[in-house]
Formats: sequence, C-alpha cells, structure tokens
Amino acid sequence: MLIDTSTEFGERVARCLKDEQIAWFTTVSRDGTPQPRPVWFLWNGDSFLLFSEPQGFKVLHLVNNPKASIHLDGDGRGGDIIVFIGEAFIEEQPVPEHDLDAYVEKYREGFRRIGTTPEAFAQNYQTAIRMIPLKVRGH
Repeated sequence: MLIDTSTEFGERVARCLKDEQIAWFTTVSRDGTPQPRPVWFLWNGDSFLLFSEPQGFKVLHLVNNPKASIHLDGDGRGGDIIVFIGEAFIEEQPVPEHDLDAYVEKYREGFRRIGTTPEAFAQNYQTAIRMIPLKVRGH
C-alpha cells in the first residue's frame, strides 16, 4: 500500500508514521471482540513491525484470525485520525537487521524511560509481528 504524499492527508499520514511513538494495535479475540492495545511500532514503508511476548494475547489472537488494525493516537481532540486496516502475522523469518536498528533508534529514549535496554526488551518481547495494511482511512 503506497501513501500518496501529494495530498494533505497523505503528507499527514507520512509525518505521523515517522513521528508517532505509540499506536493502538487491534486484534480480534476468539469470540470476535476487538482487542486494542498500545504498542511501539516501526513503519518501513510497506508494513508495520511490532513485538510481543511469545504468549501475549496479540499472538494468540493472530493465530486464530489475522485481521488487525493500527490506529495512530490523533491530536487528542478528535483530529488527525489515521487508521490502517489489514492483516498481521507472526514473523517467521528473522527480522532484517536494518529494521531492528531503526526500531532501537526510534525507541532509544523509550527504553531508558521504562528502565530497560534493547537487549532486555528483546528477551521479553521475542515475537515479531508484521502487519500489512490494505487500506488507510482518516480525517
């Protein structure tokens, strides 16, 4: 999915994907209930990369249903709403080194803030999730 940065909305989407630290990742539980969770994410131009504990509900939900969405925070007043709809899956291949490096760089301050290191984070959040957006909407 390409983002048309020649439009005002597309410019805003590109800026938010680069600047936002937190997104809401929504999976679907076995009974069909949407389950949103705040996550750290990396946008690589084609897909989102996020991490989970191996037995986390995100992982369990995706085993049963790959449908997912990512919603960026917005401006706190109902504006800058950006929602990506798509499918997510557990990354079976090792995450490319350049994606890992970019993720660590993006969240360097976040690791410090929560009192951990990238290495300790990787031990707890071993499962990589890749979300492929099929559609973006917002206002």
